[in-house]
Amino acid sequence: MLKLAAMLFLASASMSIAQDHPVYVGSQTCASCHADEAQSWKNSDHGLAWTEPVPENVLADFDGTSFSGSGTSVQFSRRGEKFHASVTEMDGKTTEYDVHSVVGVKPLQQYLFETEPGRLQSFDVVWDVDRKEWFHLYPDDMLAPTDGLHWSGPYKNWNARCAECHATGYRKRYDPATRTYASMQAEIGVGCEACHGPGSAHLHWAEDKKPIERPGLDAYGFTMSVKAGTEGWIQQCANCHSRREAFGDGNPLPGTPYHDSYRLALLTPQNYHADGQIKEEVYVYGSFLQSKMYAKGVGCTNCHDPHEAKLKAEGNAICTQCHSEAGNPDFPSLPLKVFDGPEHHFHMEGSAGAECRNCHMTEQTYMGNDERADHSFRIPRPDLAKATGAPDACTSCHKDRTADWAAETIAAWYPDSTHRGTHFGTSFAKAATDPAAALPELLRIARDTAQPDLVRATALYLMEPAADEQAVTDTAPLLADDSAMIRTATARLYRAASPLQKVQDLLGLLDDPARLVRISTAQELLAVPMAHMPKAIAQSMQRVTREWRDSLANRTDFPETHLVLAGTALTMRNFSAAEGAFREAVRLDPQLVDAWVMIVRIKDATEGPEAARTALDEALEANPGEVALLDLALRLGG
Repeated sequence: MLKLAAMLFLASASMSIAQDHPVYVGSQTCASCHADEAQSWKNSDHGLAWTEPVPENVLADFDGTSFSGSGTSVQFSRRGEKFHASVTEMDGKTTEYDVHSVVGVKPLQQYLFETEPGRLQSFDVVWDVDRKEWFHLYPDDMLAPTDGLHWSGPYKNWNARCAECHATGYRKRYDPATRTYASMQAEIGVGCEACHGPGSAHLHWAEDKKPIERPGLDAYGFTMSVKAGTEGWIQQCANCHSRREAFGDGNPLPGTPYHDSYRLALLTPQNYHADGQIKEEVYVYGSFLQSKMYAKGVGCTNCHDPHEAKLKAEGNAICTQCHSEAGNPDFPSLPLKVFDGPEHHFHMEGSAGAECRNCHMTEQTYMGNDERADHSFRIPRPDLAKATGAPDACTSCHKDRTADWAAETIAAWYPDSTHRGTHFGTSFAKAATDPAAALPELLRIARDTAQPDLVRATALYLMEPAADEQAVTDTAPLLADDSAMIRTATARLYRAASPLQKVQDLLGLLDDPARLVRISTAQELLAVPMAHMPKAIAQSMQRVTREWRDSLANRTDFPETHLVLAGTALTMRNFSAAEGAFREAVRLDPQLVDAWVMIVRIKDATEGPEAARTALDEALEANPGEVALLDLALRLGG
């Protein structure tokens, strides 16, 4: 089926390649001219990101093996060229699945099942490539099939949550009316055109080498310009290597500015420690934006080979290509001194403490055995541990020691260091417990142009719970900041502004060049009456509201989207629409207790106590013993 979908998607490539819109031609076509790059790519993590379930791609042992744990029992088998799993859930029901396709190659391999026609789900029992055994990604979870977090639920749906970063030219194509998928892609796996863009116009260029002169294409026929520069290519990598909310349906066309395609996750307590270190899986970009390396113009391809998807050097050599006595002429601000030596790291040569990454790129383990390095390239700050609650690199190795010991040791090694000054992490930690007390510090960080844009935007976000009209006035100049993230975060503070100030200050952002800013502005202006506005302003609001609506329409298979729709309906006092959206949210994820609470309250307000109690019974059936629902029952007299 995967090959058929790709063939259908590629069929248009047989038309004239001089047409207005370039089409995908497939990595094999690219390989006919770019053989070396194709060979490097073929067995890379990108090339093997999503593959057919044929014997050469399946690394797991399906020959009569089994797994039992976390409420799941699985028998694996092979039937000719097909790989099979018999899955018994904690409710006792057994379902037979053929492996639909294969995800990844190391350090684990995951398998997809087609649970309904067109609907792919990523199975939670995966193969450990090194240990050669099955294991469960979430061993502490005991989830019934009715739980939203079960492998068959919305959060493990491949079409919506994963496929666009494992495919080329992907379109989700979800139909909310039938709740079905008709997804398709040009190619499974991250192919050449996933980064460079559709190749048909480039084939036209290759015929005579005459520069292509067509809007949206570079001289070689690519949507992602070959000469995009460091920032352009960083944003292209970030399309997948970031924790974000997508605006479109599937892959944005390569070369599309990041903030036209996504809303990047800020340094929120859910995803990051207070000092910006990774906590949940955030996929690199948010970390890298915090780094001095990014600020100095370092890009992904300075360290990573873009085709082989491996580091350009091993061990400390990847760092000493710049950080050494010789330096690197591309980065003239580098201090020229020894870094890969005891005089810098104060550890025995060849020890773990002598490896640059162990101090400056600490790792976290995700998906059971997948270690991911923090790309903020931070200087260890154990002196901040008490104030921020964040881990530190020193005691992650020296587990028998304290952060105070580590701080004293580093102070003795570097008595004149300039790297132990104030840090945004202490303010972010304070904001988590007392936003009002942290407000002056957050304002200072937001205004500090020496701080990374992501840090400044996060400071603005953390101001929201305590923001008042004075905070809005103090931050208003940031609506003109160069960063789309900062303009967006500043606009969000206008929830504390008067309607008049909202209109006066935010209307101009409806024409902002970044879709992120436009959509965020429309959200803030939603409750402002537009009936008496000049026609041009009303038209701008309508246009941007359509952008926002289209963005939400692309994510109607997400429970989170229906929470947004419900909140919007409540703002407009459309209680029927709000209830419908909350209902769809709990249909997708019955454990969304807050949504159930709102359904009960809406029923109580619109239909009376009896209807509210009926809804509450539904909620308790899905969430027995849930405290918030039991409290609500007491208030209703149930």
